[in-house]
Order: sequence, then structure tokens, then C-alpha cells
Amino acid sequence: MESPHGAAVSAEDFGLEGPRGRVFRNVTFSAEPGELVAIEGPSGSGRTCLLLTLSGRMRTTEGHAEVGGLRLPKQAAAVRRIAALGPVPGVSELDPAFTVAEHLGERALLQGRYGSPLRALLRPRAERRAAAEARVDEALEAAGLDPATLPKSGRTSVRDLERLEALRLSVALALIGRPRLLAVDDTDLKLSDAGREQAWALLRSVADAGTTVLAVCSEAPGNVQVVRTAPAGGEADVEEPATAPADDEAHDEDPATEEPAAEGPTTEEETADAFAEARRA
Repeated sequence: MESPHGAAVSAEDFGLEGPRGRVFRNVTFSAEPGELVAIEGPSGSGRTCLLLTLSGRMRTTEGHAEVGGLRLPKQAAAVRRIAALGPVPGVSELDPAFTVAEHLGERALLQGRYGSPLRALLRPRAERRAAAEARVDEALEAAGLDPATLPKSGRTSVRDLERLEALRLSVALALIGRPRLLAVDDTDLKLSDAGREQAWALLRSVADAGTTVLAVCSEAPGNVQVVRTAPAGGEADVEEPATAPADDEAHDEDPATEEPAAEGPTTEEETADAFAEARRA
């Protein structure tokens, strides 16, 4: 797939306060173009809200951030034009009744009509169709999804897809627009250990191809920058990717030695409340 120029992302004292309190606060980090960043935290800690603010879909109340040189929240509309959403519940979910082919066809049509320069609309119809098909094929290849391997090929309904297949389809749909930033929610939700490895390998390959990737998860893999959301009253914790140890130094982490996440007054209901309020803003 044609390699886009990824967007650098940075945030300083970034925060969001909803009607019932703070959703996240004090987020400060920077990521280079084409970097994979994991936004890690328990459900209800504001991780999805942070993902949506950094992709220009929600308006924050504290601090600022930049995506591809565009300042948030002032230039949120411009950020939306260079950022694409993978799966985000309640925002960019797949329609379970649609088939894989219908989703791809719809996205290609919308991209051709609204996401292409005006001069592209003046090209002959056959040429435009061929270009759209090429984009879809490139996006599917980048997402590692081959419709021919599905139970009913492209006629397979979304409801019949495995969780990892649905993730690949969502990523492919986002990549049709060749975004500079890809935002993915619930990366490791309902996946086996092997499935999580494949999901992160997918996002790593997208980042390696040039697109900056922000991915929400409950547990981040090694060798990625990690931004941890914190409960109200705490600070977001940023962890730089560690250098992989040599074979004789490699060891498994002992879960018993890890400290549990601190509890705070921010709840899932409060986060959802702020979610709705920020979307209206």
C-alpha cells in the first residue's frame, strides 16, 4: 500500500472535564510520525475519550495537543481530515447486518465522493472505479484480510466474523482513506493471547508502513510507547518503549509484582456522561 506520511502527535497537560468530574487529565507525551502508541487503562478511565480527542472527535477543556502540526482543540476539523477511526463503540461500529463487501463498497464510494480532490471526480467513470478497487485491495492487504478466506467470501455478514476478522475489516475501512493517523479502540478486547499478538502485529505493520497509530488497550505489549490514563486526581503516566533485552536477559514479568491500578471517583457512568457531552460540543 502507498505509504502515507504519518502525523507527529504531542500533548501537554491535556485534560477533559465532564459534567460529573474529570475524565482524564495531565496527559503529556510526544510521538513521532509512524509510531505505534498504546493508550492503556482500565475501562472507565477515560482512554476512549482521550483517543477521540486526539483524533479531533471530542473537545478537551484543558491543555493542548498537536497532530500533524495542527493544534487541538482549535483545529479539530482539520485533524479529522487526516485521522481515521478504526472500531470505536458508539462512534464507528460495523453494521452487523452488512456484508464485508457492502462495507467496503460503501466506504470506497464515500471516499471517492467526499475524500478525493475535485479533479479526481472529473476522471472517466471506469478510471474512477478502477482506482477505488485498487484502494480497497491495498487497504485489505495492509489489514491482512482476504475476503476469499471468509465463510461466504465478501458476502459474509459482519455478525459472522470472528473478533480479529472484524478488527481487520475496521482497520481496512479506515485505511481506504490513507490517513496519517489511525485511532483504534478496544484493541485487545475479547481476544485470546494469540489473537492479541496478531492484533498488535497488524497495528505494528500499519505503523511501519508510515501511518501513526493510537491504540486503546487494557494491557499494552512491549516495545511501544504507553500512555496510561489515570483516575481523577491522578496524572497520566507515559512510558517510553523499552529496548528488547538480549536472549540471555529476557524474562517474563511476574503479574504478582505489578501494582494494581489506583481507584478513583471516575466511573464508567461518569466517563459515558462526559463522552456524550463532549460529542455534543
